[in-house]
Amino acid sequence: MKLDKYNIKIRCPRLGHEVSFDYCRKEDSGLPCNRALICWGNVFDVESILKQELSSDDWKKIFETPPKPKLVSLLELIKQAKKHKKDT
Repeated sequence: MKLDKYNIKIRCPRLGHEVSFDYCRKEDSGLPCNRALICWGNVFDVESILKQELSSDDWKKIFETPPKPKLVSLLELIKQAKKHKKDT
């Protein structure tokens, strides 16, 4: 039986509901979620698939760069929201 990775759904720990691999591949502005290897690694060889699809720069940016601390991300989101509010 051939695995159809695009029809399988798993629970996303970030969103709290089921998502397909196709969603995870494009979640971050067309690039994969940085948790895709962790979430899908037990289902199929996601690393091989994504390495074929991504440039080495994108791979490093997504999977080899440590994520920003939560506080930094929250402050950036607040700053963006304030800027958006001023612009409208």
